[in-house]
Amino acid sequence: MRLTEFHQLVEDEFGSAKARWIIDSQVLPGHNVTSAELIERGVDPREAWEGLCEAFDVPDERRLGVDRPGW
Repeated sequence: MRLTEFHQLVEDEFGSAKARWIIDSQVLPGHNVTSAELIERGVDPREAWEGLCEAFDVPDERRLGVDRPGW
């Protein structure tokens, strides 16, 4: 997953006002670091997104993000 896709998914789910705060502050289950730290370590942003989904109980139907025809 590209980093831009990760950021878009987080904004779609949590809103642009909270997205950066969540990326920088939510400690991911099983990793004991934030998604920002995980990505800085070179881990695929998909794993960070999945960690956020787990932490916030994001339903499966919303984990792929908003459908944007033509993207």
